[in-house]
Amino acid sequence: MLRIAVPNKGSLADPAAEMLREAGYRTRRDSKELVVNDEANGVELFYLRPRDIAVYVGSGTVDCGITGRDLLLDSGSAATEVMTLGFGGSTFRYAGKPGTVSAVADIAGRRVATSYQGLVEKHLAEHGVQAQVVRLDGAVETAITLGVADVIADVVETGATLRSQGLEVFGDPILRSEAVLIRRDGSHEDSGIEVLHRRMLGVVTARHYVMLDYDVPAALVDEACAITPGLESPTVSNLQNPDWKAVRAMVPRSVTNQVMDQLWEIGARAILVTDIAACRL
Repeated sequence: MLRIAVPNKGSLADPAAEMLREAGYRTRRDSKELVVNDEANGVELFYLRPRDIAVYVGSGTVDCGITGRDLLLDSGSAATEVMTLGFGGSTFRYAGKPGTVSAVADIAGRRVATSYQGLVEKHLAEHGVQAQVVRLDGAVETAITLGVADVIADVVETGATLRSQGLEVFGDPILRSEAVLIRRDGSHEDSGIEVLHRRMLGVVTARHYVMLDYDVPAALVDEACAITPGLESPTVSNLQNPDWKAVRAMVPRSVTNQVMDQLWEIGARAILVTDIAACRL
């Protein structure tokens, strides 16, 4: 039976559970459930702290899991990324008092507060910078004000929290993170993981595409198909009226309205958009 580690709480928990449900797996109904047995799919779900998931996967205790790329790299465990999942995006950066530091090289000899000690130590080493990394659990924005650090390294979204503490980001991002599916590095091929991978890929694809159907004059089919090339190729069908054709193609959700406008302008009509619940490509 395939053992999958799932975030028990935090910003990754609900999106991960929703994606697994869309992929056809049974998830927990009560937040107190820590283990869910999905016999129909041959899967056991283990709800764990997001920070611990990479450690469990790397040790082989569970076969695979969902966590953040930042947590995976910070753990230093023998786990590897299988695929990105399209949610939980964040940017990890350095910040400090204006005028004190402006580049990674300026961190040398200073104290850096962070909740991601392994990640920061690795990044500093890659840049040849020696500094004292102060590990804190939880918010680190007040570390400079409280005098325990000179610089912080943390997840930055809007930057509003940093500005409220009189801080500003500097240098290039340490890491751009998002939710990822991981497995043990070097582990043997597992059919259960391959099925999970295909299902999750199907969910990600379904979220990013819609199905577009429309009718177009037969003389304009080539022009219309250039606008909607689909994946391999659009489907073109005959209509009762031989002067018209029906076309079906997958279109990126983000450009749906622009594509509909283009099709209308060349003469396409009866343009319909349908959500894709799941797919295998």
